[in-house]
Amino acid sequence: MTFSLPAPLEGATPLAHLGVIRVEGDDAAAFLHGQLTQDFALLDLQHARLAAFLSAKGRMQASFIGFKRVGASGGSEVLLICSRDLLAATLKRLSMFVLRAKARLTDATADFALYGLAGSAADALLADAAEPWAKRDLAGGAAVVRLYPAAGQSRALWVAPAGTPAPGGGAPLDGALWHWSEVQSGVATLTAPVVDAFVPQMLNYESVGGVNFKKGCYPGQEVVARSQFRGTLKRRTYMAHLPHATLESAAAGAEVFAQADAEQPVGTVVQSAATPSGGVDALVSLQIASATPEAGLRVGSAAGGPELTLLPLPYTLLEDI
Repeated sequence: MTFSLPAPLEGATPLAHLGVIRVEGDDAAAFLHGQLTQDFALLDLQHARLAAFLSAKGRMQASFIGFKRVGASGGSEVLLICSRDLLAATLKRLSMFVLRAKARLTDATADFALYGLAGSAADALLADAAEPWAKRDLAGGAAVVRLYPAAGQSRALWVAPAGTPAPGGGAPLDGALWHWSEVQSGVATLTAPVVDAFVPQMLNYESVGGVNFKKGCYPGQEVVARSQFRGTLKRRTYMAHLPHATLESAAAGAEVFAQADAEQPVGTVVQSAATPSGGVDALVSLQIASATPEAGLRVGSAAGGPELTLLPLPYTLLEDI
């Protein structure tokens, strides 16, 4: 599948692959603060959080963009935007930990419309919110969150009550192009094929605002801290191009091999999308030692799988671990 790249990346597209978990109640923020990798206790109405929900072993079960909003009753609530294929299992597991907290979690996907905005469609709504994860509340209950850019263009997540007219911004944006921009941003969204495969730093989450090392305890925190401060991390996420691959051959969960070892994979495809000029771009979590041009990286098989070329990340990693 190929498509022509608009000049520039511009417009709005619905995001049917994402879902919404609503967390409401007096302890909503405090509950999430104790379960996720980011600080929700100090979250205000002008910012969103990138966060992960981990197992006790520090492995990612889901990733979210979370933010506060004023609910229909006038009190504050938190919305967690995640991959729709993980929503039911994540909602069930998170709900198990509520116990005596005054917090109620529900699937609110049907209550909201979600759009991705690119180019001037994003900038028009975020003129005074320049940094990623900045948020603005708009008339009618809509909220817009600035995302990491892609291909030199601004990007944003727009969330509004169901039935709200779609955001403006010119011609509609091709959904396939939005998925490509997600890969180009370098910020991975966890999906079902790669659940329980990564600690957050394997997806560079500490470098894109997804981990707070100063907050209190949460499941998996010891593993995350050990990876950060004791030099135990062996994998990072890299951007890659596969000129002769299809989305099927380079889907999330596909293994990556190096020529030196045809038996043991050295990495995993985290997220992929068709490239405007042909082939596939992907985010790939690789053993750091194998992330070199000389490794001869291929997806699926060291012998005949599609070749993989590493590309520069669009952001700077924090000091290596």
